[in-house]
Amino acid sequence: MSFESKNSHQVSARHLTLGYDNSTIIKNIDVTIPTGKITALVGANGCGKSTLLRGIARLLKPSKGKVYLDSYDVFKLSSKQVAKKLGILTQNPIAPEGMTVKDLVACGRFPYQSWLQQWSKEDELHVELALEITRMKELAQRELDTLSGGQRQRAWIAMALAQDTDILLLDEPTTFLDLAHQVEVLDLLWDLNYKQDKTLVMVLHDLNQACRYADNLLVVKQGKIYTQGTPYEVMNEIMVREVFGLECQIVDDPITSTPMCIPISRIKDKYYSDSGKSLRIKQILKDKDNTGRINGKAR
Repeated sequence: MSFESKNSHQVSARHLTLGYDNSTIIKNIDVTIPTGKITALVGANGCGKSTLLRGIARLLKPSKGKVYLDSYDVFKLSSKQVAKKLGILTQNPIAPEGMTVKDLVACGRFPYQSWLQQWSKEDELHVELALEITRMKELAQRELDTLSGGQRQRAWIAMALAQDTDILLLDEPTTFLDLAHQVEVLDLLWDLNYKQDKTLVMVLHDLNQACRYADNLLVVKQGKIYTQGTPYEVMNEIMVREVFGLECQIVDDPITSTPMCIPISRIKDKYYSDSGKSLRIKQILKDKDNTGRINGKAR
């Protein structure tokens, strides 16, 4: 059994305004999420990325405008109707104490349960497949609080995968993970898009990871869409300066050839020549010995 590729549902918003109490965060935006692609929401802290994701996910009701799932106002659909098409993995989700991985993944089948239709063989197959795809089968009976951060995140993704939706929204899925586990989770999400044809929308803080894994970057600045497009179209020094207030150089990622942001900070003075015009990269590489140390100091 494999998850079928539906790849027909689309999320969009028109004149969308979102906020909390009397504070407006997202201001009258129009956006369409590309179907069958990975979209990364990027922007400075507090710009409204997570708020926008919550609005799209039907977790935050707009003060103005509408969110559409296909051609329907998402707030006029039932929760179960939405949950069969769109899944959401919030930031730092919490499970009940003592819950096992398999119990958590089984929660993804809730939208398909009713008084007339209880747990079925199909539900069990979806749970088993989700565990297999996320490489969590051997950990199925482990309690969540005994897992590493990366394993827990894979368990939550397995739950969302068992939900069998065409669209998956993730709010900072790599938060609090070390670099190895960040790559592990992002590789898994890339596989879900590439092999399962899922539409993914995720909030990411790391611009280089966003460029490496996403097909589409949606850049948010002060509650509005600054720009949207492929990493090659969007990622440049002007955007980084205006959105993040950071000087940088954009080079090719040596692994994927996608744009890579090299921040420029005050420490740059250490590597500039006396004229301030050329980097001492060649000298640094020359000074580096076989132990991976530079000028006698560990990297």
